[in-house]
Amino acid sequence: MNATDHRAPPAREPRGRPAEQVPLCVDLDGTLLAGDSLYELLFAGLRRSPALVFLVLLWIWQGKAVFKAKLADAVDPSGLAYRFHDGVLAYLAAARAEGRRIVLATAAHRRVAEAIAAELGLFDEVIATEDGRNLRGAAKAAELVARYGQGGFDYAGNDRHDLPVWAVARRAIVVASGRSTIAAAAERVATVERVFPVAGFAPRPLFKAMRLHQWAKNMLVFLPVLAAHRLDDAAVLLQAGAAFLAMGLVASGGYLANDLLDVQADRRHRTKSARPFAAGTLPLPAGPPLVLALVLPGLLLAAVVSLPLAAWVGVYLAATLTYSLWLKQKVLVDVFFLAGLYTHRVLAGGIATGIVPSFWLLALSVFVFLSLALLKRYSELIKAGAAETGAPTAIRGYRAEDLEPLAGLGTASAVAAALVLALYVDSDNVRALYRSPELLWLCCPLLLYWLSRMWIGARRGVIDDDPLVFALSDRVSLVVLGLTLALAAAGTVLDIACVAGLGCR
Repeated sequence: MNATDHRAPPAREPRGRPAEQVPLCVDLDGTLLAGDSLYELLFAGLRRSPALVFLVLLWIWQGKAVFKAKLADAVDPSGLAYRFHDGVLAYLAAARAEGRRIVLATAAHRRVAEAIAAELGLFDEVIATEDGRNLRGAAKAAELVARYGQGGFDYAGNDRHDLPVWAVARRAIVVASGRSTIAAAAERVATVERVFPVAGFAPRPLFKAMRLHQWAKNMLVFLPVLAAHRLDDAAVLLQAGAAFLAMGLVASGGYLANDLLDVQADRRHRTKSARPFAAGTLPLPAGPPLVLALVLPGLLLAAVVSLPLAAWVGVYLAATLTYSLWLKQKVLVDVFFLAGLYTHRVLAGGIATGIVPSFWLLALSVFVFLSLALLKRYSELIKAGAAETGAPTAIRGYRAEDLEPLAGLGTASAVAAALVLALYVDSDNVRALYRSPELLWLCCPLLLYWLSRMWIGARRGVIDDDPLVFALSDRVSLVVLGLTLALAAAGTVLDIACVAGLGCR
């Protein structure tokens, strides 16, 4: 991020010391680091051991300095991938090249500060929290004055806690977003030499992190309404719509929680490093409040429909977090769990509307979604080049030699889904709902064609997203869906035997 000059009156030089010999003291969190080192350690620790949350609550109760020390003991700060403000880094490198003394002065724990200082190789000295003393605000100002004298140092900071330090510094360097008022506040207490503009909180990265396109999967809550031919019931549609919105909000909260926990792995990933938390476009400290701001309204909306729906949506959140923290690394367990999460949405629609999904609908859902879950893992291996390289590197536990079994299980599930649909067409349920159930037989080859085409697309590396999300943007998939719905509608209103002159039913 590029720095820009900020016009300011010339500062008075400290007595007896040339300007180039004045130490440049730099804050870490939010100034040098595009984020907060405390949250970096916290989420990395929770990712490795979710049970750490109970210790964290105990440490916080013992005080901020103790919390920082305990967390730095629990998580090795030298093994983490950090995001820095590039403009600030370049500024420090230029100052160091001119022979200026650079000091890292931070409220982060000394272990964290020294690990980052060792990584960057820019600092002559590290001043940080240690021995139960939290070096923040006035405490940091007092420490720097004791070392360098009032007005005997320049200081780079980014928030209101740095105001006491700027007040006793020779000059202030401010790192702030365009919407922040901290630069104006700094000018009231110090001579501002420079302002580094950085990205602040913005809606676009939040919407990206929420993965709004994934809400398309929640359309499955309408499946019981469609199967029961209740699309003309406004009250039922309203209940299903509320369930759709509730599931979407909770799912987005889950995505944010997952990204917070996976931020270290994402930063080392070729494509996932662009995710907002990993890229630093969405600040880590904002993560937990945003998760709550999505999950709580989702649960409340579900509770307005019914308490059983709220409980079911809560189960969904717990299941997705369990999947993210543990099960997604378990071979085959993960795909069966994914298929269950798809079916969970169908059941949510049934709970919201009071329409009990039939055995046939649930059986069809299980086999279709199992095939798609297997396809998702298969396509990930294909995109990673496992088929060409035979790479032994595991992707969520799967390896190149697993491609054939995955394809076999996936295509078998697709055939089983078509068989279930065929058996359903010949059931009493269909005869009670359709005037011409014979038309539904044509849905069987359509389903089998669509699933087969999806598998061929995965083999060719065409599918690189959730299969259902891909299908909603794929023209052929939409045509197949349209034909299926048209056949179902025709079977409902038309009497083929009467049209053919064979006698009306």
